Amino acid sequence: MRCPYCGSLDTQVKDSRPTDDSSAIRRRRVCPDCGGRFTTFERVQLRELMVVKRSGRRVPFDRDKLQRSVEIALRKRPVDPERVERMINGIVRQLESLGDSEIASEQIGELIMEGLKGLDDVAYVRFASVYKNFREAKDFEELIGELTAEEPVPKRSGPRKAARTDA
Repeated sequence: MRCPYCGSLDTQVKDSRPTDDSSAIRRRRVCPDCGGRFTTFERVQLRELMVVKRSGRRVPFDRDKLQRSVEIALRKRPVDPERVERMINGIVRQLESLGDSEIASEQIGELIMEGLKGLDDVAYVRFASVYKNFREAKDFEELIGELTAEEPVPKRSGPRKAARTDA
């Protein structure tokens, strides 16, 4: 593994352990040339996936790009990082299990939106606004209207109190 600080190809693994959800191996490395320390992650990849963009261009699937876009949508939101990691792992597994090595970018966007809807409504709206290329405030209103229409109305617990009539 090349050192990100000095470019040396001779780095040493100091510690290896599985991530919390055991979906990857986390390796702490050190560069003997410059003393730099860094972390790498090793994940299972079932097949080489290609993303077909709206323009028709084909690019290799990049899990890190998916993760960055989700993190941008979730910026400053109170969501547990482990839940985010599980969502991203789930999306990647779904994509790999489709059986096709070429995936439309729209399909990835829909899976991300579905996952974010379950994590955080604000992140869902943020991502949707970029993904669906919102141009006007009414686009936000329509999406938020869909969100609130899907949410169940909270039920009251316990008996209702009678209104006071002190006339």
